[in-house]
Order: sequence, then structure tokens, then C-alpha cells
Amino acid sequence: MLLVKTQIGLSDVHGIGLFAAQFVPKGTVTWQYCAEFDAAYQESDMFKMSDAAREQFLKYAYYDKDLKAYILCSDDQRFINHEAKTPNIISTPRQDVAARDIFAGEELLCDYNCYDDTYFNRVGMPHLSKSALSLERSAVPIEKACASV
Repeated sequence: MLLVKTQIGLSDVHGIGLFAAQFVPKGTVTWQYCAEFDAAYQESDMFKMSDAAREQFLKYAYYDKDLKAYILCSDDQRFINHEAKTPNIISTPRQDVAARDIFAGEELLCDYNCYDDTYFNRVGMPHLSKSALSLERSAVPIEKACASV
């Protein structure tokens, strides 16, 4: 569940993005998983979906290994875009935190690999997966890049 004011808009990164609608100081929790708000699905649930619905679901859901479930955010958090090199949000499966001060109007960006290392393989973009990027980032291990603030 989003904990700061946001809005969606056209992104320079990819399609639709999530933008801060207020100043967000570094260290602020911007999103928190809430079982009563965010929907959790088992893998078997996807087989009940039409092909079109499953494709959309996999585009916006992430896999939480601890819960052993796919999580679909029920608010606009699902529009947060990926940025591996300079994310302004540090993400985990249960919480997002501002990595630096974020100004109103600025797009919120996180590294998807920090909370779901299966996402890019699942949606057909393996070149962006954790394992592929670890080779590129040999100087900075992905575990360090994804460390919470």
C-alpha cells in the first residue's frame, strides 16, 4: 500500500510511471505490503486466467519467495518502473524506502531485481535479470546494490 502521495503519468523510462506528488525525504517508507490491501495469488491461480489476463497479471505482479505467492499491488504502486543503475527507491518484497530525497513531480524508480529476481525471465527479458546484471556489475554485487537503507 502506498504511504506517500503519488500520481501516474507518462514516463521517460517506460510507458506509464509512478511520480511523487509530494516531497519525499530520504529514508521515508513509500510503500508497504499489506495483506488486507494487496492481493496474493498462488501459481495455480494463474492457470484459471485467460491468456490475456495472465500476461497482464505477470507484467504487474511480483513473486514473493517468503510468501510463495505472486503479489499484485492494489494501488498505483504497480506502475513503478525499473532503473538498475540509479534507483531512487530501495525495494524489498515487503517495503520500499526512498534512497535519497525525492521531489514532487519526480518519477519513482526501483531495481526490480532487488525484490523479484524472477521477473525479467518471466516476462521474456532475461538480459535484465539478476544473473545477467551481476556479470555487468562485477564491481558492485547486486546484493549490495539492493541493500536496504
